[in-house]
Amino acid sequence: MRRRLRLAVPNKGRMAEPTLRLLHDAGLVFEEHDRSLVALVQNYELDILFVRTNDIIEFVGDGVADLGITGVDLLSETGAELPQVRTLGYGRCRLAAAVPSDAIYRSVEDLAGRRVATAHPNVSRRYFAELGIPIEIVPISGAVEVAPRLGLADGIVDLVSTGSTLAMNGLRLIGDVLASEAILIANPGATIERAHDLAAIDTMLSAVIAAQGRKYLMMNAPSDRLDEIQTLLPALESPTVIPLTHFGMIAIHSVVDADDVWGLLPRLKSAGASGILVLPIEKIVA
Repeated sequence: MRRRLRLAVPNKGRMAEPTLRLLHDAGLVFEEHDRSLVALVQNYELDILFVRTNDIIEFVGDGVADLGITGVDLLSETGAELPQVRTLGYGRCRLAAAVPSDAIYRSVEDLAGRRVATAHPNVSRRYFAELGIPIEIVPISGAVEVAPRLGLADGIVDLVSTGSTLAMNGLRLIGDVLASEAILIANPGATIERAHDLAAIDTMLSAVIAAQGRKYLMMNAPSDRLDEIQTLLPALESPTVIPLTHFGMIAIHSVVDADDVWGLLPRLKSAGASGILVLPIEKIVA
């Protein structure tokens, strides 16, 4: 009997909640509990493994899990050569170099010969080596931003989202090291032996991701205004046009970016559109 597919996901941390939301939005039915290690998906042959974020790459690499959701920064730190199936559009941040606000350093080159504290020693070491900047790496597992204040290092390399945490700790950015976001990774063997199953999971997730930030527009308009209205609609494909029973009138359906909607509506009305409906999109399968 073929075993169920296994997907390893973070059990806590910044990526845990958006990962669960993505899986539920994809239509997977399961229950998660604080102490649960495994959740059995009720409507698909899939087990979800809740593990420490730092262990996901090892689980996938060793074949304990067929797929995993982790961050670009963590995969780069381990150096594991695992297939990256898809970027997932959340957990966006960056590894960045920072120094005390009153320090004389203005660029990463100014850290030559200095100590740099980080929870990502391998990525940081490669970054500075590629730039030909000699530095001493000080590995630290947590509270990296306090290292300069405690005299442990002259600068740091740490994950940054908005930069507010750095500012609160009297630090300022001097360079970006690596852009990161959540990614779906796969076990190399599973990509061959279970390619069909992995593709099905990828389709489920990608359909949700494609729909995020999009809206479905429906409107009526005079048929002789179609060309004018069509130039306003940046659709995925050509808009759908349906003749109406009223002579000379058509219905136009289109998918647009959510950020564009409020700017589009007055322009569509001026072009003759009426009865405009703005609807959410659950999934888009390209």
